Amino acid sequence: RVALTTSLGVIVLELDGKRAPITTANFMRYVDQKRFDGTVFYRTMRLNFGGPGPQGLIQGGTQYDPKRILKPIAHEATSQTGILHKAGAISMARWEPGTATGDFSILLSDMPALDANPAASGDNAGYAAFGHVVEGMDVVQKIHAAPVSATKGEGAMRGQMIEAPVRILSARRAKMPPPLAPGGSEPS
Repeated sequence: RVALTTSLGVIVLELDGKRAPITTANFMRYVDQKRFDGTVFYRTMRLNFGGPGPQGLIQGGTQYDPKRILKPIAHEATSQTGILHKAGAISMARWEPGTATGDFSILLSDMPALDANPAASGDNAGYAAFGHVVEGMDVVQKIHAAPVSATKGEGAMRGQMIEAPVRILSARRAKMPPPLAPGGSEPS
C-alpha cells in the first residue's frame, strides 16, 4: 500500500505486485526515493457516459521532469496481468509501450478503452493498470472537480489541465491491514 498525501487529503493505493511486478516495482522506486514528493496532479479528464457520479480520470506525477524520472519500464498489458481499468484503478501514463516512467492516472469510472485490445489495429497495447484506490476516492473526486484552464495543454489535453494543480506533499509506504481470519471475519 501507498499513501499519497495531497493538499486536498490522503489517497491510499493498494498495488498488485503479483500480477504487475514491473509496474509496481517502478512505482515503489519513485515512492522510496521520494520522487513524487512535491509533484502535482495536473490533469483531469472529464467524460460523460451518462452513468452515475463523476467519470474520467485524474493524472499526476513527475511530468517527465528529467531530474525526477527514472529509466522507462517494460509494458505490462492488461491482457497479461488481468488488472482492468475499472473505477478506482491506478494506471501508468505513457506515450507508447515501454515509455512509462513516473506519471500515472487514477480512474473515477470504468474505462475499458484503456485496456489492451490485441484484435485492434494500431497501438492496441492499452495502458498498464497495477492497483486500485482503497481509501480516499472522495479526494480523487475533489481533484477531478478542480477548475481547469481553457488555454493550458496541447491538442486533446487542452481544457484538461488543472488551473491550480493539486500538490502531492508525500508518497509513502502504508501498512497493509491484517489478513482476514478463516471464514472472512476480522481477526480478534
